[in-house]
Amino acid sequence: MTSSPSLQDAPVRLLSLDFFRGATVAAMILVNNPGDWGNIYAPLEHANWNGCTPTDLIFPFFLFIVGVSIAYAMGSKKTDPATHQKTILKAVKRALTLFALGLFLSLFPKVFTDPIAAFQHVRIPGVLQRIAIVFLISSIIFLKTSEKNIFRIMIILLAGYWAVMTFIPVPGVGYANLEKETNLGAWIDRGLLTEAHLWKSSKTWDPEGLLSTIPAIATGLFGVLVGVYLKRKDLEAATKIAWLFSAGCLAVALGLIWDLQFPINKQLWTSSFVLYTGGLATVILALCYWIIDIQQYNRFTKPFVVYGVNAITVFFLSGLIPRILHMIKLNQPDGSQIDLQAWLYSGFTASFSPVNASLAWAVTFILFWLVILWVMYIKKIIIKV
Repeated sequence: MTSSPSLQDAPVRLLSLDFFRGATVAAMILVNNPGDWGNIYAPLEHANWNGCTPTDLIFPFFLFIVGVSIAYAMGSKKTDPATHQKTILKAVKRALTLFALGLFLSLFPKVFTDPIAAFQHVRIPGVLQRIAIVFLISSIIFLKTSEKNIFRIMIILLAGYWAVMTFIPVPGVGYANLEKETNLGAWIDRGLLTEAHLWKSSKTWDPEGLLSTIPAIATGLFGVLVGVYLKRKDLEAATKIAWLFSAGCLAVALGLIWDLQFPINKQLWTSSFVLYTGGLATVILALCYWIIDIQQYNRFTKPFVVYGVNAITVFFLSGLIPRILHMIKLNQPDGSQIDLQAWLYSGFTASFSPVNASLAWAVTFILFWLVILWVMYIKKIIIKV
């Protein structure tokens, strides 16, 4: 009978983490780029409000992965306080770059045609902006506090957010509530950012709003704690897998229990949502780690790894290209104009049913980027943001 492999037997860089990151980004691109927003399979849509679809798992999974990556990238620097200032400055620079990229996506292409109006109505919150904030704050907390204090901070953020959202009366409403436009987070966003700088689909609340960024930081810290545990050299891999599975399942159970009083809700990023998605992410990463890094079953990983090593780059460009396609106009035989994306998509609608055409477009978009990323991977081109 052979003993279980230990962490020392595994490679320093977690291939499973690159795989998980790549799969998450590919899924993000899939759900963000349907051919027709009116024809989407239900699992590829967000929950209307309370609840959680597979699509709702993608963003928290990515923030969780950001946390795990922090533990691996900054672990050696944590033990040397002399390097902390330099490391934090690098984190600030990276966070500002991510935030700026997010703002650019919000401004483009209107910033080139009507820059004044573009800045007057630019959406300030966003996916990249939230990633930037979570990355920066989680990095500082990781460098400056112990693992026990990271756990305590995570619990305080979750409990504090729950208390604020469920007990503080909303001005103008008179009572605490969790509805779209009348919850405390929406009120704060309208007051500080004004309706001109919120999500264009609502203008009255934002799914990446200010207050809900607090529990999103807890998601990042959840990942940090898992990353710290995975790096431990005093435990066998099988032991770590068992504990991670147990912790992940416990977090899922606690999230489902809390859901009874504080509903699982991605738009509000509720505390129950953090525990539920963080637990699922832990279980999935533990499974990937065991299969890919420990058992070395990794032949299937490359398509996702090539996405994972240039994750932010492909996410940014995949958001930029559709905007450019919409800008390019083609003349029709009847004298009307059609944008290039609509013209390209017409080939899909002629071959599939509406919902399958929409899905086929999204899958084609993923394969298009896979070819580009594969070439970049072969040529060892990694763009670090």
